Amino acid sequence: MSTNQDIVKSIITQGMLPLFFHADAEVSLQVTRSLYKAGVRVIEYTNRGPAALENFKLLKKARQKEMPELALGIGTIKTEAEAIDFIDAGADFIVAPIVNPTVAKVAHDNGLLWCPGCMTPTEIFLAQQHGAALIKLFPANILGHSFLSSIKELFPGQLFMPTGGVELNTENISQWFKAGVCAVGLGSKLITKNVLEQGLYEQLFTDTQKALHLVKISR
Repeated sequence: MSTNQDIVKSIITQGMLPLFFHADAEVSLQVTRSLYKAGVRVIEYTNRGPAALENFKLLKKARQKEMPELALGIGTIKTEAEAIDFIDAGADFIVAPIVNPTVAKVAHDNGLLWCPGCMTPTEIFLAQQHGAALIKLFPANILGHSFLSSIKELFPGQLFMPTGGVELNTENISQWFKAGVCAVGLGSKLITKNVLEQGLYEQLFTDTQKALHLVKISR
């Protein structure tokens, strides 16, 4: 199992963190396989529906058999109970849309990376007080890269990753890296509705390779 430092390093090296949810377990598995095949080694599966926990357990089993280098985290964790359920299911790290200190404690007590979502300097400070090594700027499309440029000097050394509405183009991604992020979160702009509904896994494989290259040249 990867250490927290390894996971953070992998996210930084990868330059982006793909995130998704689908209620169908087989679709979730095929998406994960496609991302891994394209070179992704850290993925966030999101807790966005009642099937999330069982699907996550299936993904962990597949990871052990087929994708040994994959760090598989769980996102959209808002409560202590959710954190415990997914940690028991083998989550490698925890991502949240909010700063909940009880979730932070559960993650840290289990030796896991906790990546909370923040929208204000006050939330960023609170996240730091509870040991957030990596902070998710959320929602990124509302905050914008200029927000990070304005507040980054207040939090020297803090790692930031925008998520939610990051556009999959050189201009937008370059602006985020120029503002000082260590990686970008990519959800529906990469793992699109069409990919999920029509099973376009070869397209996802190609798009993911393009995204990894786009991040590389945008830094």
